[in-house]
Amino acid sequence: MATPLTPVFSGPPASAVVPAPPSTPPSLPLSHQIGIAILVIAFVFGFPGNLFVVWSVLCRVRRRSVTCLLILNLAVADALVLLSSPLFIRYLVGGKGWEFGPVVCKTVHYLCCVNMYASIYLICLMSMDRWLAVTKPFLSQRLRTKKRLLSIMLAIWVMAFLMALPMPFYRSVVQYKPGVPIYLCNPYHWQSESHEIFQYLSETLLGFLLPFAFILFCYISVILRLRSAMFQRKGRGNFLILIIIAAFTLFWLPYHLINIIQVIGVMQGSSSFLNVAKVGRPNVTAFAFMSSSVNPVLYVFAGSSHIRQAGLGFMAKLFEGTNSEMGSSRSTRSSRGSNTENSVFTKLSVKLNRKGDGAGAETHDGEEGTLADKTLTPLH
Repeated sequence: MATPLTPVFSGPPASAVVPAPPSTPPSLPLSHQIGIAILVIAFVFGFPGNLFVVWSVLCRVRRRSVTCLLILNLAVADALVLLSSPLFIRYLVGGKGWEFGPVVCKTVHYLCCVNMYASIYLICLMSMDRWLAVTKPFLSQRLRTKKRLLSIMLAIWVMAFLMALPMPFYRSVVQYKPGVPIYLCNPYHWQSESHEIFQYLSETLLGFLLPFAFILFCYISVILRLRSAMFQRKGRGNFLILIIIAAFTLFWLPYHLINIIQVIGVMQGSSSFLNVAKVGRPNVTAFAFMSSSVNPVLYVFAGSSHIRQAGLGFMAKLFEGTNSEMGSSRSTRSSRGSNTENSVFTKLSVKLNRKGDGAGAETHDGEEGTLADKTLTPLH
């Protein structure tokens, strides 16, 4: 992804910094002022907010569901990327360009890209877990172990770091003007249209369109399944995941639309499309940066009913609410199955007049009760 409100002309690789063409001195246009305001708000609310989420999950949540652990990973990813906000704010406010060197320039953009991929694929895992819990509950219960979940989350992080690897190669430091000691951290595509198309198209396909199609599939299946009488209760976990998906879509969709516009402009040689992308990219990139700060605010609203009762532990109560509703439907089904089987055993006992069969029924009932209790355990 691009920097929040970075200047939009390309430069040479960081290893060979050369002067950019002469131009007027840098100014602070309205778009930069808006970008600064967005970054300040994102950092002030998002960084402590995400740390509070991490603290709530690690220190206050007693039983962590899959959704809860994935929310923890999202908060860690968002908190890490928000640490770069002061650098970008300094970049825009200082009037001295990029003062932190090419290594930091490449690193912060790489981490922003890692955050984008990690966030969307963690949301995919949330959606898949919800899909399995609703459509294949017993398979879900067998698969949902701590070891397996940790392995999948580790794989997502490794994949995010690998998918973001092209970003450092498409970011470079340029001198603003000969004789002017001002440097800019700019996108650079090696004067190749194919590189430019590859960067923006791969970001949009792998970081939005494909995972979002998977999320839609999961939730369409869940909605269809929830229409059945057996699954009337949607649960708090569904609500949390849906607001996370909605927030990610709201803040990232404009960025990916600009990517598509720029790719079309490059492929068709359309100056009008390229101008739209050039003008729009700084604003939509700053807007996308807000996605890292909005989730804690959404959790506050979603868990507001717990504030009076739980105080600072209200968010833990909200997250703990995702534990039981996944097991509630399964417990109900187990209970119904248990009652049916008990009835069969009772009839057999009466017909055969064998007390042993009646005792067997009680034993079976106890086993079914144990299974129902196990479904309330989020991970094992």
